[in-house]
Amino acid sequence: MANNSLKVIVERNVPFLDALAGLADVSYLPYPEITPDAVRDADALIVRTRNRCDAALLEGSRVSFIATATIGTDHIDLPWCASAGIEVANAPGSNAPGVAQYVFSSLMRVINRPLRQYRIGIVGVGHVGSIVERWARAIGMEVMLCDPPRQQSEGGAHWHTLDEIARHADIITFHTPLTHGGAHPTFHLADAAFFNSLRRAPIIINSARGPVVDNRAWAEALRAGIAGPAIIDCWEGEPRLDTALLALASIATPHIAGYSIQGKQRASQMALSALCRHFGLPDTPVTDAAGAPIVIAPCAGSITEAAALNGYDPTADTAALQANPDDFERLRNTYALRPELPEAIGY
Repeated sequence: MANNSLKVIVERNVPFLDALAGLADVSYLPYPEITPDAVRDADALIVRTRNRCDAALLEGSRVSFIATATIGTDHIDLPWCASAGIEVANAPGSNAPGVAQYVFSSLMRVINRPLRQYRIGIVGVGHVGSIVERWARAIGMEVMLCDPPRQQSEGGAHWHTLDEIARHADIITFHTPLTHGGAHPTFHLADAAFFNSLRRAPIIINSARGPVVDNRAWAEALRAGIAGPAIIDCWEGEPRLDTALLALASIATPHIAGYSIQGKQRASQMALSALCRHFGLPDTPVTDAAGAPIVIAPCAGSITEAAALNGYDPTADTAALQANPDDFERLRNTYALRPELPEAIGY
């Protein structure tokens, strides 16, 4: 039975949360309608990256909990929320297999030779980067890893600098969070100096966060021929895009790399479980359209090139975005979730 005194606002594009209606008074709102007036008497929010959660939205409300059904938290003012006593939960790793699938499926559309002939540089070896590394090694690719925070904490001689990757990799794929400060900021990690240091005109992939790569510098590098084919899912200034870069990209998608069925199920389950813990409610499983609890499949241990090629074709998504860049948000919000590669693929 729902607790009608507990009020929860859910951004309506977060799926698989029908079971929440049995726990609380729930309002499903499009993200522009999640306003200070709307949240004033809410106890909790479940959002995505489009909702900026800060003092401007939350001050004066009774919100004590925010779950974002995303990996990143750069849309949430974490210090302010902590000072206001608001717990914040995210969904680390939830969409990692989907993003890794996007990387390899896109590469198979761009490259006409076996991937094992290529050296891949992975910048950021967390949830996504670790899967990309595992699958690349399974295919037989040579791998270069760059992750200064992990290198600093773990040591070892298997790490490479970004400059080494720029000089020696045939493919460079970014999988870092977006950070502006600290010892290793990632804002414009790939800037004009990075592009000018490239030596092999590598394929470059950004399925991390848009501002990790300086989009203007990327377009200049493509026009100059010093960067190879561009595979872009995350853009600076979303939903408004650099249309010059969009036209030059080989694969261009509206921030949907992680939009797998299983990834959304994981993210929604993590958000729902965190909410239940915060308010002392029984842990509740996410459900399918028929109301049945969902058992979420694990990530594939390895893949084959054929599986990557057949698992997802980004060309239709690319054509749709390049034809109508102003439709970025609509294309993202109405995207038909795709299945991830099965757990046993490649074995």
